[in-house]
Amino acid sequence: MANVSLGVPPTAKAIAAEEQGAAGRSDLSRQRLKSAWLFLTPMLVVLALVAGWPLLQTIWFSFTDASLDNIAGAEFVGFRNYWEYVDYGDGEGEYFGLLFDPQWWNSVWNTVYYSVISVSIETVLGLVFALVLNAEFKGRALVRAAVLIPWAIPTIVSAKMWAWMMNDQFGILNDMLMAIGVLSAPVAWTATPETAMWAVIIVDVWKTTPFMALLILAGLQMVPGDVYEAAKIDGVHPVKVFWKVTLPLIRPAILVAVIFRALDALRVFDLIYVLTPNNTDTKTMSVFAQENLFQFDKFAYGSAASTLLFLVIAFITLFYIKVARLDLGGGR
Repeated sequence: MANVSLGVPPTAKAIAAEEQGAAGRSDLSRQRLKSAWLFLTPMLVVLALVAGWPLLQTIWFSFTDASLDNIAGAEFVGFRNYWEYVDYGDGEGEYFGLLFDPQWWNSVWNTVYYSVISVSIETVLGLVFALVLNAEFKGRALVRAAVLIPWAIPTIVSAKMWAWMMNDQFGILNDMLMAIGVLSAPVAWTATPETAMWAVIIVDVWKTTPFMALLILAGLQMVPGDVYEAAKIDGVHPVKVFWKVTLPLIRPAILVAVIFRALDALRVFDLIYVLTPNNTDTKTMSVFAQENLFQFDKFAYGSAASTLLFLVIAFITLFYIKVARLDLGGGR
């Protein structure tokens, strides 16, 4: 290599050594790739069985007339569950199907609204909590463990607990707000159209903010301490250090936390189903699909809703990855 840098043509021995080194690196790369596929294959097979096959079945049923009592005898009907034009004659007609169902689009709006508001609040609060938990203070380990308690409580338990607290007759939330003069009369938080969605968002923020804080805290732990020491020596204001140093360095961790939380929020079911059952003001795409699949015995229609739910989540996820420029391949 020294001869090359001096402009001297490489010898045959040097060329052979370089080719041998390249061949060795190529063999090592192939061995690593082979080992990676060897370890990943069992997981991919299991994933295909427990996720891929049910998904394909759901997509297929969305193009049939399947019902709960006649799944095996389902027949192909094309796109009838998504859209269908019924001609009444004399130029009169009407469109039917999921894409023309106002209840479906209402559930789409509820899902997007809930996801955007809840994830935004959780990201801000999670960042604040992570910064606090990253600081040095006495009893920090105990506080970190205590913060995770809401996240550790099962969603069903959390929903039932908050449903009792928000009850308009004997809920403690109304008693507290009336005692301090905020309310003059009890409010049915989960039944009133103006407050039902915000009641769900409050419960979700309470439960899921620790999850965001934990992911962001992991990113903060990766920031080198030398950066802060240099900023302190230079006399940089802490606020400026946060905006110019901390936030850019933990940006990948925040983006990953947001995408994980958004995926969870877009397919929310249990929290809304328990906290606000049969409420059109909070009905999400998952609740809409479940109702048609099992409660209304419209299995094919519910399968179409489940398929669109999958497509909506996939589109939003890919769009977010593209806009945020996330590198999921681990490159630099």
